[in-house]
Amino acid sequence: MPIALDDDRRALAAAVAGLAARHASLDTTRAAFAEHAAGTRPEIWDELVGMGLHALHLPERYGGSDADLLDLAVVAEQLGRALVPGPWLPTVTAAAVLAGLPEQGPISALLERFGAGATGTLVTAAGLVATTTADGWTVAGECGPVLGLPGADVVIARADLDGEPLWFQLSAASGEIEVVEGSDLTRSIGRLRLDGYVVDRADALPAPDPDRTDLVVNTLLAAEAAGIAGWALDTAVSHVRDRVQFDRPVGSFQAVQHKAAMMLVRTEIACAAAWDAARAERHPGDQQRLAAAQAALTALPAGIDVAFECLTLLGGIGFTWEHDVHLYWRRAISIASIAGPEPSWARRLGEAALTGTRDYSFVAADALPELRARVGAVLDRALTLPEDTVRGGRRATQASGPRRTALAEAGLVAPHYPAPYGMGAGAEEQAVIADEFARRGLEQPTTVIGEWVLPTLLMHGTQEQQQRFIAPTLRGEIVWCQLFSEPGAGSDLAGLTTRAVRVEGGWSLSGQKVWTSMAHEADWGVCLARTDRDVPKHQGLSYFLVDMRGRGIDVRPLRQSTGLAEFNEVFLDDVFVPDDCLVGEPGRGWRLAVTTLSNERLNMGASLGHGSAERVRELIVSGGCAAERGDAVAVLGRNTGREMSLSALNLRGVLARMSDRELGAEISVQKLFNAIAQRDGARAVVALLGPAGATLDGGHVIDYIGVPAVLFGGGTIEIQLNVIAQRVLGLPR
Repeated sequence: MPIALDDDRRALAAAVAGLAARHASLDTTRAAFAEHAAGTRPEIWDELVGMGLHALHLPERYGGSDADLLDLAVVAEQLGRALVPGPWLPTVTAAAVLAGLPEQGPISALLERFGAGATGTLVTAAGLVATTTADGWTVAGECGPVLGLPGADVVIARADLDGEPLWFQLSAASGEIEVVEGSDLTRSIGRLRLDGYVVDRADALPAPDPDRTDLVVNTLLAAEAAGIAGWALDTAVSHVRDRVQFDRPVGSFQAVQHKAAMMLVRTEIACAAAWDAARAERHPGDQQRLAAAQAALTALPAGIDVAFECLTLLGGIGFTWEHDVHLYWRRAISIASIAGPEPSWARRLGEAALTGTRDYSFVAADALPELRARVGAVLDRALTLPEDTVRGGRRATQASGPRRTALAEAGLVAPHYPAPYGMGAGAEEQAVIADEFARRGLEQPTTVIGEWVLPTLLMHGTQEQQQRFIAPTLRGEIVWCQLFSEPGAGSDLAGLTTRAVRVEGGWSLSGQKVWTSMAHEADWGVCLARTDRDVPKHQGLSYFLVDMRGRGIDVRPLRQSTGLAEFNEVFLDDVFVPDDCLVGEPGRGWRLAVTTLSNERLNMGASLGHGSAERVRELIVSGGCAAERGDAVAVLGRNTGREMSLSALNLRGVLARMSDRELGAEISVQKLFNAIAQRDGARAVVALLGPAGATLDGGHVIDYIGVPAVLFGGGTIEIQLNVIAQRVLGLPR
């Protein structure tokens, strides 16, 4: 999914892509490497100015469109995807930073110049030192490399003045600008040397907010990296789909498919990080700090890595000068380097995450007041009722009683369900309802496995099945388990062998299920069993509702490597299931199972259970890690970055649904990256412990040892990679 989600911004993206195709072909770009390095404006610059793309973000009085940072990010993504040469990125970055300052003194004049088509750049690297004089300041030193410095009409520089920043405008003809050979062959880059350069007080500028400056810079760099990654992904997939080796398309080999699928994951994450940074423009400074660091830490390395993987999938042809992939790779390296060292951004994100978290809410506090009042009244009444009770060893979420019943009857246990079970709430309504729960310190109830089962009954069950099972489940009176996986049919679920034989009044089920969560506590289970052995394996399955207290069911706990027994194996020996507990028609069970699994993946892709940022934060605050503080803070930054990536993907998916857009790869990407994030995050936590990792103190090692439950549940990483490669990218089987 591109950065643009709404129709207007998608139209903007299409217009920019069309302009680039007409006026900035790669052949034209290649023919002018020397001119690009010298800072000569490319042919497309006048076209960009003519469309107003250089000044989108400027006020109308300066020739702009009063657009926001998200609009600029949309343009940057498309120009990066087309590898458009020249000064657009450094120019709009400098102008966008100035546009955030009060329009007084030299600021207005500078914005007028940018609006008229002047090029420019920011000089923010260390190396310039200012000294106070009677009339102003003198500046000396050397700094760089600076993107777009050679050829810039307007140079905005920052010098160190006794530990404080001095910002000033510099004549492009002043000082010594050294043109250096850049890794990116399509842009100029240079170093600035000043020796006693005089800065009059009239040339001094107000200091821009550092958080906003970082946000502008990193958002636009990240958006361009997302565009580079998108081009590299499409180029690689097109090649491996068509290239034939060993009488097979290269894209049919699993190793190639997995690499291509991971390229898609990295591209989607880069896009989400750039989008999230852009939308932070109007958020408070602490939010901008988090989003800017995340964009640098996540999107910019992804641009490099996806371009590199594209080259490796192209093979030898990709390593030639004639192929364009190295030009994209070079640009990705260049912009990531300009942003600053990756480890520094990990530490900066970690420092920001010690005291703050990114806000991914998308509804205002006063949104839908009538719904808020109605929900609030129900919740306030529920709080006056006796507390619910928990049966056996079940978690509090499986409680039942007067409070849970009141919430269920009001449609608040599953508000997205249609009436009479829910409120038919869309994404915005669900967010408001969640907010009202949070305001009162209440957790929203969940039916756990029922979250996956009930949507299947709503879609495929009979009216009698819906009336019998949905409301009691919402009230907490029925607990479910899922009898799908078998010893010989885990990832290949359609290969299951549990039999269902027709008998008088129903069916007799026999077989073994494994890795069944909550089977030892469940009242009912949904079971996939084979009713026809003479048809292809996906067509001979049926979907049953099984009474877990019935005769012939033997539930045996499975003790995991953690020492806990959260899963079970279930033996079914001639278990009778009446006809009214068959969901849908015989032989149509696979279609129903896909409904269940789709809901499973959507739920599991939105939360992080192992290796959380909060776990690292607690270690740092408590002094419980043996690593140096800086190393621990960097781990916090990376774990926070993973969580922010998931949250941004999830929010983009919600907003896409609200706009009735197809989700495409988002659910599979979210599920896959969720597993990777928990695996890598939990491992990183253990690496901080030192000798404490030889004990079970604090639960950190057990947290890591428990990761396989996530990696296996709902489809392994490898299976998800296969799904993405074949169903999303369209690679051959």
